[in-house]
Amino acid sequence: MSVLIKNGHIFTAVDNYLADILVDEGKVRTIGIDLTADAEKTIDATGKYVIPGGIDPHTHLDFPFGGTVSSDDFSTGTIAAAVGGTTSIVDFVVQQRGQALTEALEIWHQKAEGRAAIDYGFHMIVQDLPDHRLSEMDEMVRQGVTSFKMFMAYRGAVMVDDDTIFKAMVRASDNGALICLHAEHGHMIDVLVQQALAQGNTAPRFHASTRPPVTEAEATHRAIRMAEIAGAPVYFVHLSCTEALEQVQAARSRQNYVYAETCPHYLTLDDSMYDQEGFEGAKYVLTPPLRNKGHQDELWKGLRRNDLQVVSTDHCAFRFGDQKTLGLNDFSKIPNGGPGIENRLSLLYTHGVDSGLMDLNRMVELFSTNPAKLFGLFPRKGTIAVGSDADIVVFDPDAETVISAQTHHMNVDYNLYEGMRVKGVPETVIVNGRVLVEDGQPAGIPAGGRFLRRSTQ
Repeated sequence: MSVLIKNGHIFTAVDNYLADILVDEGKVRTIGIDLTADAEKTIDATGKYVIPGGIDPHTHLDFPFGGTVSSDDFSTGTIAAAVGGTTSIVDFVVQQRGQALTEALEIWHQKAEGRAAIDYGFHMIVQDLPDHRLSEMDEMVRQGVTSFKMFMAYRGAVMVDDDTIFKAMVRASDNGALICLHAEHGHMIDVLVQQALAQGNTAPRFHASTRPPVTEAEATHRAIRMAEIAGAPVYFVHLSCTEALEQVQAARSRQNYVYAETCPHYLTLDDSMYDQEGFEGAKYVLTPPLRNKGHQDELWKGLRRNDLQVVSTDHCAFRFGDQKTLGLNDFSKIPNGGPGIENRLSLLYTHGVDSGLMDLNRMVELFSTNPAKLFGLFPRKGTIAVGSDADIVVFDPDAETVISAQTHHMNVDYNLYEGMRVKGVPETVIVNGRVLVEDGQPAGIPAGGRFLRRSTQ
């Protein structure tokens, strides 16, 4: 399909200029002034921003966790992503203990192939890495899975020991992979949780008090030191607090192979959400937990300083009505996670750009370009340039809307940001030259998403 975008104000991570864009056969073919072409579709972008499609490197679709499975699959989740201006995701394969990495990867290919509306890649969650399995990491890299995630928390479930983490880091230093870490001190948290439950403290608010910032900071520090010895790059997912950010900042002052992301919920919500009446606080049980409001300013500063390079969503939706209630009498059994794949761009624009905390180039960098660079997709993705994939968002900076579960496209019965007014809405979204979203709504989206074989850095 050929598409001509006329009169748009183009923003990338480094440029902004007025121009037209001609898209054909899934690629950006020409960028220029007053382009004329016999395109199948012409879009008038006068008064609109034209930005690269978003890349969300942290999603959990069709994800088994806590005795249930996340409510968005690769169909519903990627449609919601597209409506929100995200045109590629990197989701997480889960290796079960004793399972070959190739076998785990095949299961996730089956989940996504023929269902995803947008392009997708995979990280590999590693739970079991005996010496004979280390070579499988190399095979994953050859197959385009170039990042491996390990959990330093969730003892008795997906948590791995420091030996496994360090061995993976050493291997990554040879094969060029990126190690991603969920950094919390799992043993400390386990003790705090058992103490709380023994005292009869079962409500959702105790999810936060049993995972204090020090548990995240300690694990972040420990992982950084292991990475330094191994000589491997490390990427911290969903960083939530000042104390962990301080560890990343200190490490980056010594070397530049430490990276970290944060998420919109840590930038815009706080732990007062756990104090709602009844069981409502369970909607916000995600990990790490929401912190007190004082952490938000430091996270925004971290984004401006580039100590934080990415804003992802950690989208892991569980329905309130029949999934979150698994922990009705025990907060530790509430499935951890929340929805957000659809709201990232509008939240970043409203709270970051429109509020004056960052410019639009930096927003594009956090939303699209840095994820593409860190996860082996640039310059195919993450920019608007001749030859790049035609993943493009026509963004209306003046449109306003109120976020609500009544109107969102995620397959979940609540929204973390319910009732929040945002300014700036993705109007048209193009993925590989296909118009997937028009006037902010799905435009008969086909399941045309492709698997992304990613390169190493």
